[in-house]
Amino acid sequence: MTGVAPKRVIICILGSVGLTFTTRDSDSPWIDTVWTCRSSRVDTMTSVATPHWGLVFWQQDGRSFAGVTGPETRAGTAPVPEGADFTGIEFAVGTSLRSVPIESLVDRGLELPGPFVLDGSRWEIPGPDDAEALVSRLVRAGAVVRDPLVSSVLDGSSLDVPARTVSARTVERRFRAATGLTQGAVRQIARARESATLLAGGMPVADVVVSGSYVDEPHLARALRRFVGRTAGELRTGGGGAIALQLTS
Repeated sequence: MTGVAPKRVIICILGSVGLTFTTRDSDSPWIDTVWTCRSSRVDTMTSVATPHWGLVFWQQDGRSFAGVTGPETRAGTAPVPEGADFTGIEFAVGTSLRSVPIESLVDRGLELPGPFVLDGSRWEIPGPDDAEALVSRLVRAGAVVRDPLVSSVLDGSSLDVPARTVSARTVERRFRAATGLTQGAVRQIARARESATLLAGGMPVADVVVSGSYVDEPHLARALRRFVGRTAGELRTGGGGAIALQLTS
């Protein structure tokens, strides 16, 4: 049975308005993070590029909703329903839904039949501490699947099949089929997100360039604009409004 990891509170605020996110890690190999959020007098936020797909559940005006979020290849502006309470599950890279091709979710989402129907079955909407139990049921039912080759590629471990039988072309094809993204895109997004967090934490720009293996500061600036939607200065000062990224811990 999987446990519940410690929580981290992330507050993304513009003046007296904003979003309050609470996120936690998970010891489930199928889950990257679990988060909750409540909106307060804010109608848009900056969505940040991510290699993860997810399930999101929200309540507004006494009604419950569920949806699927896809990987995002660049930063953008996302609407935020007023006074809504959200719970989200971000899945590990390499997992996917059996009934929804991952490539159809890239840079878009899907609202599910209500309140929560997935893969032809009705499921109970989870609370933030019930995420692992829900995902375990989805996995047992075959609704969520994964390609183990993807995690092997990302963590650099040996493949489950003899390396000589898996060509680079086959690896890239399977990686893209399982994630909707190329290996290069996944790594670029992760690098930009990490760099944004370091800048928000006070690391000098020049040091972030070195840490992220960027060519120079303009190279870093382009990556931040594309994937995070912020300048280095905005990240260091907290400017730019509400953003869906852990910048405080």
